[in-house]
Amino acid sequence: MSKQHPIVAVTGSAGAGLSTVRHAFKFIFRRLGIRPVIVHGDGFRRYTERQFAALLEEARGSGRRLSWFGPECNHFPELEAFFKTYGECGSGVYRQYAHSTDHALDLGVPAGEFTSWKPLPPGADLLFYEGQHGGLVADTWTRRRVDPRHGVALFPPEIDRRAGKPGIDVAQHVDLLIGLAPAINLEWIQKIHRDCDKGVCSPEESVETILRRLDDYLHYIVPQFGLTDINIQRMPLVDTSNPFIARDVPVAEESICVIHFRDSQRHDFPTMLKSIPGAHMSRPSTLVIPCGKLRLALEVICAPILAEFMAGREA
Repeated sequence: MSKQHPIVAVTGSAGAGLSTVRHAFKFIFRRLGIRPVIVHGDGFRRYTERQFAALLEEARGSGRRLSWFGPECNHFPELEAFFKTYGECGSGVYRQYAHSTDHALDLGVPAGEFTSWKPLPPGADLLFYEGQHGGLVADTWTRRRVDPRHGVALFPPEIDRRAGKPGIDVAQHVDLLIGLAPAINLEWIQKIHRDCDKGVCSPEESVETILRRLDDYLHYIVPQFGLTDINIQRMPLVDTSNPFIARDVPVAEESICVIHFRDSQRHDFPTMLKSIPGAHMSRPSTLVIPCGKLRLALEVICAPILAEFMAGREA
């Protein structure tokens, strides 16, 4: 963590609402006059979509379960080094991935390819990271341990640097870590509908992807939500008990957001309740809001924290 070069990271799986939060933060940055540098986690993936598809095809007969969540397909050490370097000197080496033709034109690379690794542009007030591993803490060298009695994959062991065991700890460098975790059935519904709407695959193939990446989801995504400063969980108010037959994705009016704060002493809950229509507290550290008020809630919650970061830089 760094007073001079703070890092804000928003973490969660694809489709969890990361882009919604990013746009909300852009508005807050403009209002407060903050100059961020915005970095997307897909730049730290190891492979392009085309390369990943080829690896999947190769792995089908071997029983390997590859996913974008795990260490085989990501540059975890480089991500930690990037966060560490930014906190120390406000710089770092990163790259970008061209998702579309328009994005590729902006980046000067073919669509579906990475830019070269390069230093961050200078002059930013803070780093804003959006991706799947902003709060990652994992022993990636011991891929996974298996209980010999039941053949069940166990969670990775705790990192013990004193014993000389190598591991990845991205979270230690983050000043404000926000997790986005929809109810799991809702996340699956969104995944299936997103894949089908894009024409990426059939519903059956989308479900196969969910199953293939579930182990990495449990090991490398879920543990981050125990380290976040703020967790935002979207909960549907309609029946999602069988996500594989749901005809549509619940809209904002059919959902609530459950927002949990790790350090409740840091936040002004009376102001939140006064400023966010429909908000109430379900626990002393948990705020519940209508899903349609999430952007407003992010401004009320996060603007004072960001202002505190900027004051710390000037001190």
